[in-house]
Amino acid sequence: MQRPGKKYWIAAAALVATAVLVKTTIFAPVSVKVTKLVSRDLTAQVYGNGTVEAKIVVGISSKITGKIVELQADQGDLVKQGSLLARLENDDLSEQVRQAEASVLKAQAAQNVEAATLQKALANVDLAKKNAERFERLLEKDYVPKKDTEELQVAFQVAKEEVSRAHAALESARMDEKLGTASQRFAQAKLADARIYAPSDGLILSRDLEQGAIVTPGQTIFQFTDPRTVWIKANVDESHMAGVRVGNAAIITLRSAPGEQFPGRVARIGRQSDRVTEESEVDVIFEPPIEHFRLGEQADVFLVTGAKNSVPSLPSVAIASRGKTRGVWVLKDGRLGFKAVDIGIEDRRDFVEVRSGLEEGEQIVVAPTQAMSAFADGQRAKVLQ
Repeated sequence: MQRPGKKYWIAAAALVATAVLVKTTIFAPVSVKVTKLVSRDLTAQVYGNGTVEAKIVVGISSKITGKIVELQADQGDLVKQGSLLARLENDDLSEQVRQAEASVLKAQAAQNVEAATLQKALANVDLAKKNAERFERLLEKDYVPKKDTEELQVAFQVAKEEVSRAHAALESARMDEKLGTASQRFAQAKLADARIYAPSDGLILSRDLEQGAIVTPGQTIFQFTDPRTVWIKANVDESHMAGVRVGNAAIITLRSAPGEQFPGRVARIGRQSDRVTEESEVDVIFEPPIEHFRLGEQADVFLVTGAKNSVPSLPSVAIASRGKTRGVWVLKDGRLGFKAVDIGIEDRRDFVEVRSGLEEGEQIVVAPTQAMSAFADGQRAKVLQ
């Protein structure tokens, strides 16, 4: 038979064990990591994502119909202004130029002949005039018959008509030369159109026709762009657009080169936001222009909206929220306490500026958001070693 005292001892031991368990678990101090305010250089940045695009894409086409007999450029080629890109069959055009040149030479020869004829006609009319006037004077003195005088007057009129005909013939020859010259220039222009040149320095994006193809006026042979116009068409959350301005510096990363950063600049800001995604379009140009790119490639941009040197800062993970108030959990004398702080710029490297609310040397808790949401003022805590 058990003694009654033994039961009491067992119950007391159980109570002590329970008390120890509660003290070491439920009421045990939580272990936390801590940090302190540190002065850092911070850069405020706004994130956006988009694609590589070209502001201007030009279709290089032919002005005439013809067969492509030569192609001097292909997709991906960098070309200089005036470089020969393609040549069309031009035998007929060359013949037209030769015929036009021959017409001009013929008109010039005819013009020389008519000019000489005019000079002769002018000389004849001058002589006929002098003879007619001389016989008029002689007729007044009855030295010559009237019939001879009349014949010389008729000869003078005929000579004047010859001068008029010579003038008209010379003018006609001159018009023929002008028409021939115009035809020659037109034929030469058509012949020149059989050669297609680069309009400026740039990049061939695509070659849409191959040698042997028949091209018609306006049909695109090459897609062409100036690399200086290549930019990122990025989408940025409209709630972050307040500090974004044209001219802001930017950092660009491409999916094909994740470890490389390209400097850029905000070149244009859209004036409409997407009503579904609530994002605004921001065009970011490369500075300097990028040499190797793929239109349509995915890209990330970080728009620099502000920068400060040597400002008190904390890791972003140290910032907690209590309702609409942002602050931090401070560890002092083994107890946690929430302190509201004034946050300044937020750096892409996950640091934030603390403008006020903390004193130098205070221990600031660093913990996941979920863990900090369970903290309470006065809760016991200790630094995790």
